[in-house]
Amino acid sequence: MKRPLIVATLLALTACGSREPAPPPPAPAAAPAPTAATPPRAANELAQASTSQESAGNETDHADSGDASLERMAATPGGTPLPEGKWQAGTDYNALVPAQPTSSGPGRVEVMEIFWLACPHCYELEPFLQGWLKSKPAWIDFVRVPVIWQPMHRAHARLYYTLDALGRLDLVRKAMDTMVKEHTLLVGDSDEETERLMQRWAVAQGVSAADFANAYNSFTVNANLQRAEELTNRYRVEGVPFIVVNGKYTTDVTHARAESRLIELIGDLAAAEHHH
Repeated sequence: MKRPLIVATLLALTACGSREPAPPPPAPAAAPAPTAATPPRAANELAQASTSQESAGNETDHADSGDASLERMAATPGGTPLPEGKWQAGTDYNALVPAQPTSSGPGRVEVMEIFWLACPHCYELEPFLQGWLKSKPAWIDFVRVPVIWQPMHRAHARLYYTLDALGRLDLVRKAMDTMVKEHTLLVGDSDEETERLMQRWAVAQGVSAADFANAYNSFTVNANLQRAEELTNRYRVEGVPFIVVNGKYTTDVTHARAESRLIELIGDLAAAEHHH
């Protein structure tokens, strides 16, 4: 009977956080058994992820990434004019010191979401984000960066950037449906098998097999993967979805206490930056 295996996969998928692997305990719990949708390598990675904390506020042992690595997290926002009494620095959001560079030009504000295609919490936030994107001010540049912790996250990040290179970001929601709702992670026991699974999925969505293969192994996708890993380390991301506003403030659903409040907070922080 397959039901216990499906339940094990669902339990593993509820963790959207990651820490550096710790030494194994004397009597480790059994990892979820592999299924057709969750091959052995992916099952092992999911088992590691299931031991993580969801909160992005925990300390991490990730190595700093060059000169741009964060030196510390500050609890005060340095006089940012937010609605009085509505948001509290150190509780609803944290300020970054030093502030990090963004890709946005003068007069514009960057809002970055660091996410994972197979994360249930990212999936729950998605409708709120899409609604906000339809009404956000034109001066906000929204940027998505897939988190990279383990090989499975890298594989999913490669799929995201492949869809981006193909101009098919409209399939991101379908990819999340496949992974979160259908519990099909599109990850095999080897890089070659993973590519075949993802290519087969993309072809079923109307993408040319040749176009997918060319984009999947392209220089642009590889460069984007390197950048995503650098940002994961730079911002010391331990949980997703993780929001960075203009390289100065970080927050998430846990800090904001609800998806709708997170959207409000993003808007207020961005407006404060725009008028700064």
